[in-house]
Amino acid sequence: MKEKYQVRNWAEYNAGLKQRGSLTFWISEEVIESWLNQTLSGKRGASNDYSDIAIATFITVKAVYQQAGRQTQGLLVSLFALMGIDLPVPDHSTVSRRTASLIVTLPVIPKEEAVHLVVDSTGIKVYGEGEWKTRQHGISKRRTWRKLHLGADESTGEILAAVVTTNDCHDGEVLADILEGIDAEIAQVSADGAYDHRHCYDEIVQHGAKAVIPPRKDAKIWQHGNTNAPHHPRDQNLRYIRKHGRKKWKRDSGYHRRSLAETTMFRFKKIFGATLCSRTFDNQAVELFIKCAALNRMIQLAKPLSSPVTR
Repeated sequence: MKEKYQVRNWAEYNAGLKQRGSLTFWISEEVIESWLNQTLSGKRGASNDYSDIAIATFITVKAVYQQAGRQTQGLLVSLFALMGIDLPVPDHSTVSRRTASLIVTLPVIPKEEAVHLVVDSTGIKVYGEGEWKTRQHGISKRRTWRKLHLGADESTGEILAAVVTTNDCHDGEVLADILEGIDAEIAQVSADGAYDHRHCYDEIVQHGAKAVIPPRKDAKIWQHGNTNAPHHPRDQNLRYIRKHGRKKWKRDSGYHRRSLAETTMFRFKKIFGATLCSRTFDNQAVELFIKCAALNRMIQLAKPLSSPVTR
């Protein structure tokens, strides 16, 4: 029988869920004060009227409420009018032009202890037919997607690093970029079999972390015990699996916590959808980064604390 869980902080979680839908949460006093650029760029041509935080706020509201650019512009104009704020709102073409150069920093609450990083990737569709047409007639040549690679904190659910690539990029190729994008100390990196490559282990060891990656079914020892070099972490995992079984290794190593990366992917698609609105790759990447930042804000605002129901 499937184990049941009960939310222990329901009052706090319920209040946080309501706050997620509040427009004033996403458009705070700090955003309003820095909405317009106060200084000139010093470069040729006219300086930008709107600050980066204004453009990021526009894209965030657009993503959270799943609206098109013009509808988001109208929403912000009406909101400023209701709030009595005498500020202009950038038009959708200005936002589209400024998006590619936007630098997005993921909001993360600092931790004193080292983090357990769970890594995974998912596909976000750019264009193509709906799922019904695909099942009936197959996939056309025009169907494509972007891959969003995430590194999440196992204990908090926050996204610590994100990388966007085309669909022909292998998961293991961007692990180094994910690790480099994390400022905190890393204690363990848990990933699925797609990361079972020598360079992935080397990159994890360089960061002083423990690599928990399931070796392939037909895996062989890479570095035998009669060598003078230190034991390779993959070989240690493989020997443990051969002695105790794969199931016990997953339980003892904490590998099952890696599924929280898939939970993060599910949460991301449930809130923002599984498609992209932007047309160019740079804009698509920034759009995904903005959504990751918004998801972190939501997690920090309200996260359920659940425990198994005892009978």
